[in-house]
Amino acid sequence: MNITILDEPMLEFAHGGRHIDPRHGIDFYGPADLEETSVRVIRVGIVGPQASIDGVKRWLDSCRSTIEPRDSHLGHLYMPFPGFDTDRAFRSTIIWNGRLERPIPKRDLDALEGANPLTAAQSAVDMYDRELEALNEEPNCDVVIVCRPDNLIDTGSRPRRGATTDDQKPLPPGSGDFHSLLKARSLRYSQPIQIIRRSTWDPTFKDPKDAEVRVKQDEATRAWNLHTALYYKAGGVPWRLPRDAKDLASCYVGVAFYRSPDQETLETSVAQVFNQRGDGVIVRGGQARLSKDDRQPHLTEEDAHQLLHDALDKYRREHRQSPARIVLHKTSSFTPQEAAGFRAAANEQYIDILELIWLTRSEHVRLFRRGQQAPLRGTLMSLADDRHVLYTRGSVPFYKTYPGMYVPQPVGLRLHDTESSPEDLANELLALTKMNWNATQLDGRDPITLRTADKVGDILRHLGPSDLPASRYAFYM
Repeated sequence: MNITILDEPMLEFAHGGRHIDPRHGIDFYGPADLEETSVRVIRVGIVGPQASIDGVKRWLDSCRSTIEPRDSHLGHLYMPFPGFDTDRAFRSTIIWNGRLERPIPKRDLDALEGANPLTAAQSAVDMYDRELEALNEEPNCDVVIVCRPDNLIDTGSRPRRGATTDDQKPLPPGSGDFHSLLKARSLRYSQPIQIIRRSTWDPTFKDPKDAEVRVKQDEATRAWNLHTALYYKAGGVPWRLPRDAKDLASCYVGVAFYRSPDQETLETSVAQVFNQRGDGVIVRGGQARLSKDDRQPHLTEEDAHQLLHDALDKYRREHRQSPARIVLHKTSSFTPQEAAGFRAAANEQYIDILELIWLTRSEHVRLFRRGQQAPLRGTLMSLADDRHVLYTRGSVPFYKTYPGMYVPQPVGLRLHDTESSPEDLANELLALTKMNWNATQLDGRDPITLRTADKVGDILRHLGPSDLPASRYAFYM
């Protein structure tokens, strides 16, 4: 067994400026695409009850100025939000007008009170979808902010215990999830949506019906996270992975699996493709099969070939070039047939290097540090030449603390077919955990290739077989 502590990977910002922390980098240098557009005007639509629309607008107006952080000695962890305006940080501004506001009558939302989660969520989605369709005809709208109904019970991707339909059948997983249902419905429109809860802009609001335990972030952190997401969804590049001139142009592919809503059909694969700028492409693959040997989902050789072929085809259409190197992360082991299919697709595209890595989310090995702190983020434990464990969450020296709530669990790296060293692959994986534009602190566990796999699956499960998913990652986050 060997243990290595990796350095925190750098991110790149405007004018080539580099920093390990997204917020400090944007504050010091500006967003990575600043030289491409000196000022970005983000035109937002807003859908929801009128009181929520008014509240969101007031809060966005207040976010044009500095918001002080939580009172703490951890200054690097809790930093001020510098304000969202043309002369600071993001060098951008958010605008809206009456044509981009689509209020939903309060009485219609009040009528959902007491309904079962399936009926309530689907009725709410129908209401909001009508307004999104109207906004889709507006040419001057970049992103739509959706104010989530306050009285809607949140079942998440799994039904609440005991939740049933009107005929007493258990709710299918995800059927009462307003977020996933509306995201799936909105994929046919031209603007990404950003769903926010009232607790984002109203610090006095507490939702006793919320099925999840949510930790209240301080206002500055909420402002950082929301404005970063809006900036990315409007086409901006908040930060990117640095690339040395001698490095090969790399593309990172994540392959994961999800079930259909009725739980009766076999798992279907989904690939998420990201380059070093963080541009994502979503591809829906063919059906997977549970292996009798390891009880894991696997693809046939033909389906593995088709999946990577389609992913690379979309990548080339989006970026007008092919990568020289592919790093493929998968949530199950590689069968010889899958590996052969992936290699065949890479060879057809004349890809120089293909590296296949099985990422496990439940490693049974743990490390402990003396004292109260968790293991350092970036701790790499090598158990064998092809088996390694990486702490992508843990204590961060820059923050002088562990920013998470629970005992961090490492990610397992099983190297099926690789050319790079384990340290280089782990360092890339660590960097990919920072390519998340819904959060700006260094507390993400999964790399961007797999982090949203479950969420994307929850959205794609609501599409029909003939429905074409949107290709941009911004529509799913």
